[in-house]
Amino acid sequence: MLRPDYPIRTERLTLRPFAAGDYDDLHRMTGDPDVVRYLYSEVHTPEETREALTRRMGQTALTEEGQWLVLAMEAAPEGEPHVVGQVVLRWASVAHRQGELGFTLNPAYQGRGYAREASQAMLRLGFEGLGLHRIYAACDTRNEPSWGLLTRLGMRREAHFVEDEIFKGEYGDQYIYAMLDREWRARQTSSR
Repeated sequence: MLRPDYPIRTERLTLRPFAAGDYDDLHRMTGDPDVVRYLYSEVHTPEETREALTRRMGQTALTEEGQWLVLAMEAAPEGEPHVVGQVVLRWASVAHRQGELGFTLNPAYQGRGYAREASQAMLRLGFEGLGLHRIYAACDTRNEPSWGLLTRLGMRREAHFVEDEIFKGEYGDQYIYAMLDREWRARQTSSR
């Protein structure tokens, strides 16, 4: 079980549960075709964003297999704090101690290292807080910024699934990246 002590602070971010006041920032992401291009969802209407926000507000802990921990990435690049993205961790398997990492970023804030900071914090929660053995991530092979980030995080490409599912009306390919707890620990030791 994992019930983080909020807020979680990184060098430039505050990771925290979503709140009702995050609607505008969230809709800037969920309503943007470039953001949802590689996600399973489509562009959200305002009502769909409200429903998504309500769901996210309840995804604050991992108490059983299959649940998602969904945290807002709050930053203040122009002085006023606002949500620039989200980072997620799914408890994929209790028996096998597996988790799944994911992230979404507002395009206006890409290339600044925010997703990396947030993902490193989520990896720490998964390995050190939840005691996971392996954390993986899946991404569309065309989404080079995402798989590039997974590589920079120290995750290894384990698989390339070719036309493994119908994605937005056509067969798509995806990469699977992963990291083991011992690899996480080795990276932490070498970065000191």
